[in-house]
Amino acid sequence: MPYPASDISATLRYDRPTIILHWTTAFLVLFQFALGETWNWPAKPVHHLMVVAHLTAGILLTAIMAFRIVWRLTKGRHLSDLLQPADRIFALSVEYTLYAILMAEIVLGYLWRWGAGQTMSFFGLLISAPFGHFPTPVLAWIQALHHWNAWLIVGLATGHGVAALFHQFVLQDKVLGRMLPWAFSCRS
Repeated sequence: MPYPASDISATLRYDRPTIILHWTTAFLVLFQFALGETWNWPAKPVHHLMVVAHLTAGILLTAIMAFRIVWRLTKGRHLSDLLQPADRIFALSVEYTLYAILMAEIVLGYLWRWGAGQTMSFFGLLISAPFGHFPTPVLAWIQALHHWNAWLIVGLATGHGVAALFHQFVLQDKVLGRMLPWAFSCRS
């Protein structure tokens, strides 16, 4: 028995929590990146607010990524089976790489902050370091890794977005529509 078109498009879409987690992650990553790359521009009071916003968003991103991984491993809808084998391998490679470097970025952020003997701030709640200071060369190394890993994340995420646009508008296979939160997304 054939399914109505609306049922087919619903089965070809990611589930609502996966969509929300995806776009929340994308927003926080871009927000974090923009803050980290520009917080040295303004004067001290604004600079401090930007750093605190970066830390708060980093803690939010930690919780979202943890939930996202658990959701993905348990209840999240997996649509990669709809892809051709080579596309599936490439898509999953990019996805798992993004997960890995995002988690690495989070760990590096905590290590950098706490290794410098500074507290993390979450909406004004201060979270002290669970360990002592790191030597200055180690902190410099962690800071450099955190900085360049952020650029790697943004570069890979940009490629991910460009690939989704290519699929949607050139190949017209509605891949992008599977992750968009609105009904328009299922049309070509």
